[in-house]
Amino acid sequence: MGGCFSDTRGAKQGIGGGGGGGVHQPMPFKNEVGDTDGNKNDAVNMFFRARGIQALFTPLELSFSASKLLDKDILSKSDPMTVVYVKSRNGTLEEIGRTEVLMNTLNPVWINKVSIDYQFEIVQPLVFRVFDVDTKYHNLSTKALKLNEQDFLGEASCVLSEIVTKRTKSLTLNLQGKNGNTGMKNLGAITVSAEETVTSRQSVEIKFRCSNLDNKDFLSKSDPFLRISRIAESGAFIPICKTEVVNNNLNPTWKPVCLTMQQFGNRENPLIIECFDFDSDGKHELIGTLQKSVAELEKLYNEKSGVNFQFQSSHRKNHVKTLKGQLFVDGFSEKALDSFLDYVSTGYELNFMVAVDFTASNGNPQFPDSLHYIDPTGRLNAYQQAIHEVGEVIQFYDYDKRFPAWGFGGRTRDGVVSHCFNLNGNASNPEVEEVNGIMSAYTSALHNVSLAGPTLFGQVINVAAQIAGQAVSYDQRKYFVLLIITDGVVTDLQETINSLVKASDLPLSILIVGVGGADFKQMEVSLVSFCDIV
Repeated sequence: MGGCFSDTRGAKQGIGGGGGGGVHQPMPFKNEVGDTDGNKNDAVNMFFRARGIQALFTPLELSFSASKLLDKDILSKSDPMTVVYVKSRNGTLEEIGRTEVLMNTLNPVWINKVSIDYQFEIVQPLVFRVFDVDTKYHNLSTKALKLNEQDFLGEASCVLSEIVTKRTKSLTLNLQGKNGNTGMKNLGAITVSAEETVTSRQSVEIKFRCSNLDNKDFLSKSDPFLRISRIAESGAFIPICKTEVVNNNLNPTWKPVCLTMQQFGNRENPLIIECFDFDSDGKHELIGTLQKSVAELEKLYNEKSGVNFQFQSSHRKNHVKTLKGQLFVDGFSEKALDSFLDYVSTGYELNFMVAVDFTASNGNPQFPDSLHYIDPTGRLNAYQQAIHEVGEVIQFYDYDKRFPAWGFGGRTRDGVVSHCFNLNGNASNPEVEEVNGIMSAYTSALHNVSLAGPTLFGQVINVAAQIAGQAVSYDQRKYFVLLIITDGVVTDLQETINSLVKASDLPLSILIVGVGGADFKQMEVSLVSFCDIV
């Protein structure tokens, strides 16, 4: 289970991967709190934004083959080429690559691959169009070819996640005519295969130690931690990971940290390593700085030697002092990380669960200013947006697409306020079919459940944890994501934290999405401060 981290306790690494100790977590989720403003997939993307990055991605190469293509030539066979597009939310197509042209074949196996970054938190619709390139253009680069001058052989479309979730990471699609029309002709089929680039999986695990650090505290010793940053083209430092804090120690040894090639680029890129004395008010005091590449850190490990920190004087410009404190590398190993795609392609299943806030602070659903108002024009309210955006992503990884859906804080027909009731009204089974089923059950519940309160998360989390625990007991390869959507600050904060702690060893992660105008900052700070789960 992902966890809430506190800076005083453990490494909070910046980009996808494990927490302290270099442990690679099986699924890229953490317990997070965030608000949504209606932007695409804000809820899922909260995990990445909280760590100072836009998204976690896996570089892929797509390769193509086709069979039984339509023959457009008279004296020979077609000379096919595939063009790949990404479809935007408004339906427009953006070309991202082309294969080479293969001569005189109806069953081509193209060599040229098309690169694309796979992003879990985004639905990535793709369109593949196959053209027969006219002979007179064979001396031109494929990039220079005007597609309206070539014969259209057919097109197919899918979502990138449909390819990567296949055990073979390969998907065969029947070609259709423009706008999905096939007519009476068989236009053949195209097979798309995805393969991760080797560099995207490479990482190094490094164990750091320091000696003779400067003491920045008066009544005790410094509480040091390391922060590692890469240097952007602009010259700015971009933090990529940091160690845990070692309290009251001038000769600390930290747990290993794991750096991926996505983070450091290549082995020769300079990294900035800063040592700070931790302060609970966030005003950490710099102890010293040094610059080393991954290759140079490996050399320190092999030679069993250290390097001195330096300190830029604030009183004398351009004066750099070399300190007695040194950095050592006590462990260095390279490895290929298991990626998210490894899990989904080998049978791991993501299971989506959702819980909706039915407290009275949402406002009367009959009035347009209510967060639960169902607009007759079809415009989604804040709850529907969150359900749609997160569910749309996760449903591709859920095999049966049956989702438990609950409400909390509402007064059911028996007159009792419930903090975990089934949205579909079925007392024995909370599951509904697909995201549309969640939407329908939610709308139906608004007619059958009265808004009440208070805002309690504990019971919903416990029920979700029970489901995840059952999967573990049956040795099922499942991982669960619970989406809690609320308009108010949680009332049972300690019970919520206790529930999270109890569920910490389960394959369960929780997204808490705030809607409406409430201030969720304190709830976020409280959960992050008290929820010390690794």
